[in-house]
Amino acid sequence: MTDGQLYLVFGGKVSDPRTTDFVNTEFLHTVGIYPSYEEARIAWKGASQAMVDDAMTKYVVVCLDKLLYPESE
Repeated sequence: MTDGQLYLVFGGKVSDPRTTDFVNTEFLHTVGIYPSYEEARIAWKGASQAMVDDAMTKYVVVCLDKLLYPESE
C-alpha cells in the first residue's frame, strides 16, 4: 500500500556520522525512489546494513513531496 508520497533513499561518506554533512556529493549512492515510507525504510535498512563496517557512510530517507511542494507544510 502506498501513502501517495515519494521517498528517496541515498547515502554517501559524511564528515561526522552524527550529521548529514556529505563529504563529496559527486559520489552519492542513490538507492532508489519508493512509493511508500515502508518500502523506503526497507531499502534504507538494507543499504545501511551493507555498509555497517564503514562508520563514515550514512544513508537517509527523504520525503520528496516536502521538497517538491514546500508550501503544503
